Amino acid sequence: MCGIAGILNFRKEKPDPSLIHKMTDSLSHRGPDADGFFIDPEISLGHRRLSIIDLSAASNQPFYDNSGRYVMVFNGEMYNYASVKPMLPEYEFHTSGDVEVLIAAYAKWGPDCIRHFRGMFAFAIWDKEGKEIFIARDPMGVKPLYYFLDKEHFVFASEIRSITLSGLVEKKVNQEALLEYFSFQSVGHLNSAIKGIRQLEAGSWMKIKNGNAEKKVYWDLTSLHAGFDFADKTKVEKKIHELLLKSVERRLVSDVPVGAFLSGGIDSSAVVGLMAEASQARPNTFNVSFDEKEYDESGYASLVAKKFSANHERILVKPAAFLEELQNALDAMDTPSGDGINTYVVSKAIRKKGMTVALSGIGGDELFAGYPVFQHYLQLQNNKWLWKIPMGLRKIAASVMTGSTKDRVSQLLRLPSCSIENVYPIFRQILSPQRIRELTTLMPLPKGAFITALQRELLEKKENLLHLPLLSQVSAAEWLGYTQHTLLKDTDQMSMAVSLEVREPFFDLDLVEFVLSVQDTLKKPQYPKSLLVESLKPLLPDEIVFRKKQGFVFPWNLWLRNELRSFCELHIKNISQRPFIRGEQLMKYWTDFQKGNGNIRWPEIWLFVVLDYWMGKNGIQ
Repeated sequence: MCGIAGILNFRKEKPDPSLIHKMTDSLSHRGPDADGFFIDPEISLGHRRLSIIDLSAASNQPFYDNSGRYVMVFNGEMYNYASVKPMLPEYEFHTSGDVEVLIAAYAKWGPDCIRHFRGMFAFAIWDKEGKEIFIARDPMGVKPLYYFLDKEHFVFASEIRSITLSGLVEKKVNQEALLEYFSFQSVGHLNSAIKGIRQLEAGSWMKIKNGNAEKKVYWDLTSLHAGFDFADKTKVEKKIHELLLKSVERRLVSDVPVGAFLSGGIDSSAVVGLMAEASQARPNTFNVSFDEKEYDESGYASLVAKKFSANHERILVKPAAFLEELQNALDAMDTPSGDGINTYVVSKAIRKKGMTVALSGIGGDELFAGYPVFQHYLQLQNNKWLWKIPMGLRKIAASVMTGSTKDRVSQLLRLPSCSIENVYPIFRQILSPQRIRELTTLMPLPKGAFITALQRELLEKKENLLHLPLLSQVSAAEWLGYTQHTLLKDTDQMSMAVSLEVREPFFDLDLVEFVLSVQDTLKKPQYPKSLLVESLKPLLPDEIVFRKKQGFVFPWNLWLRNELRSFCELHIKNISQRPFIRGEQLMKYWTDFQKGNGNIRWPEIWLFVVLDYWMGKNGIQ
């Protein structure tokens, strides 16, 4: 795992080496082990290395192929590089890692080399002969890649902050992206939170030559063509076990010790069990635990660790530590997010134990229908008749709704249909369009035709989505929304802030493609994530499968009214002065929250606090 950066100058002016050094130095947390630079009259490349595979200096970057034609900076891991290497017999290798295999594959196959690899990655290759740069990002969007393109420069990096340090981009907030942020607590592609800086789409590549950009999407989650007998339950379960085991095996490839987050839930327990199955080595497991019983899961984690003979360590943390680490976690945010604090604290605790690689169980809920949103969607499909009622009558019904779910149900009833592209954005909504209109100037009043990037993408992929089974429609929408732009992005920025590489077996490309093709009759949970559990039987103990789902749920609602009150009030007051905020309305909203208004949830307040902190910390106007 590493950090990458680069500046391509279309005017071929003499480069200023200090710019790429500043950009790259800002990524030191992503790669504390080594740095390297390539600078010539047209392009500057920078790299920070976290050594995981082939620890020798020979694999430091920027990396050159044998011919000297190609120069590469690479962030991530190509887990199956050892199986790709024999396909390149004409290339003389000088290292034992994945970096040289990738650049050799590009020299042979060009952009099509990506199809041969399985991994998490973002990389850039400069063709000195062709005078063009090629950048690419992994299919699932695990590793970030941002860029800025104008008539004079192409600038890219693993983090937004690195690009701003080039001095070539004005630090202005992207108000279109803020609409996405307030709606869904993070910024989706293709935007970023800074005007002019964009995200390279997951599963895509781009070539830049003579100031012109060519872009291609090489993988689309919603376009699946799996040839398999999905009617045979036994075969399906066997295949899922095989794919999960292969996924874990791939993610154990490392020249440093590999650990695992172990909460004692189904997903993390499955990962640890498969680690034991895939390797003769005892798994290294870590459980962040608490003395307070309402938060502690250490008993379940110990049970799993004992079953699989793990080298297990319980890391005791006080809930107050989350408050103590709050500023460090907020400082780590390269892009604003309403989530991620928990990930920072847990990652830091494991990193302090000497680990640089850890497997995580995130993605299990998204793939195996573990969230309530899956059941909610099925319920809507069973009540489609509601959307055959004339819109006028539905609007009347919506107007007389009461209770805490009034706003959400009202929005659902006003939709043209209950298909996935319409309902998913409402399921994942933090602030409703009405609330955003009340508290900001980001949406036209009284009604705006503006739609978020997520809604636009769901509409564009509507036909493909509707060909998927119902539960897989939700999984795909989750990946296009919350999973990719909140969960994965937070996991990356919070773990890399402490130089910890997190690997996610449930986001394996082959596994995802297969499970999304499984029919609802097999996937619909008979008990929590039953398809996953049945596929792995007898791997998981009943005490784990049928336990009450817990997770990191801390009293943020109380903290914002007590321990964090002055901190939040400071930032609420600050952001109220911003031109895109309706200051009086926001201050009243904050006051009503403090008075205990049950219709105002703490995440709605927290979004404003985080955004103001992020803008202030990074000097964003």
